[in-house]
Amino acid sequence: MAAAATLRSTIPLAFSSHPLTSSVIRSRATKSTASFRTVKMAATVASDTETASSSSSTPRVIDSHLHIWASPQEAATTYPYFPGQEPTLTGDVEFLLKNMEDARVDGALIVQPINHKFDHSLVTSVLNKYPSKFVGCCLANPAEDGSGVKELENLVLESNYKAVRFNPYLWPSGQKMTNAVGKAMFSKAGELGVPVGFMCMKGLHLHIAEIEELCTEFPKTTVLLDHAGFCKVPENGVAKDTYTQLMELSRFPQVYVKFSALFRISRTGFPYQDLTSLLSQVVSNFGANRVMWGSDFPFVVLECGYKEAKEAVTIIAKQASLSSSDMEWIMGKTVMQLFPGQWVLP
Repeated sequence: MAAAATLRSTIPLAFSSHPLTSSVIRSRATKSTASFRTVKMAATVASDTETASSSSSTPRVIDSHLHIWASPQEAATTYPYFPGQEPTLTGDVEFLLKNMEDARVDGALIVQPINHKFDHSLVTSVLNKYPSKFVGCCLANPAEDGSGVKELENLVLESNYKAVRFNPYLWPSGQKMTNAVGKAMFSKAGELGVPVGFMCMKGLHLHIAEIEELCTEFPKTTVLLDHAGFCKVPENGVAKDTYTQLMELSRFPQVYVKFSALFRISRTGFPYQDLTSLLSQVVSNFGANRVMWGSDFPFVVLECGYKEAKEAVTIIAKQASLSSSDMEWIMGKTVMQLFPGQWVLP
């Protein structure tokens, strides 16, 4: 682990310091020796188990949530960043492929990043170049003129995107995802057979009513809850209510949960073992076949490392006493079931 951390520190990952990672980097320095030794032993066991089984037929590992964006050179010539959304981290596809290879991750769902906003040209080029490696999730455009409905249709039918993300913070001020445009896009997604991912960064409790309304009115549209709805292990009244709201969404059979971006929903550091009860209850309520792992690359690289993000799930699942069958679903089968035929053997 120490060697891995040293290696990561030599990679030119950050363009400059990043606010999402600065607090975590500071916290690393204060970790106790005993805690580090425990994590290292657990991660080593997970790695050894993976290596031992690599010679036999093993299930495919698919990352259900990550982002890519242009390198500064690509942005200057071909794929410009959206003004004001210039990234401070390295997130180009070559860096992603290196991390996936090291972690033995076979494929991924690429979620259109805010850094390019509604310009999908970069992600589209990557989907075209690596059709058996990546599947695309486009970003819904909630423009008041309703043009986003046609944009969604074009991205799905012409550029082969297989999912769409609803970011509620892109809706016009004062409007909700349940406005006429939102419902039209949500309905269209169901018609096209593409899941809708919800990004509730400011809290699931702020958007639960909208999600429930859309799920009730359009039951044929599959729903993905990014990062477990940003639900942390409850410590107070609001968190407890939100936790309950997340579990109650399991009554909608079309709702799936991404157990992703663990560093965003954990109250501790790697390997995020405080999420054991969350994973256990999500699996108990939704079933493992409606739960999927995601890394949130490239943000996760400076938080704990890409390979370690994968290892953390193994550690948490072991503590939660999940079965090997449950893990197969979480680490790949669930997302492959949602997008059949999209990750094929080379």
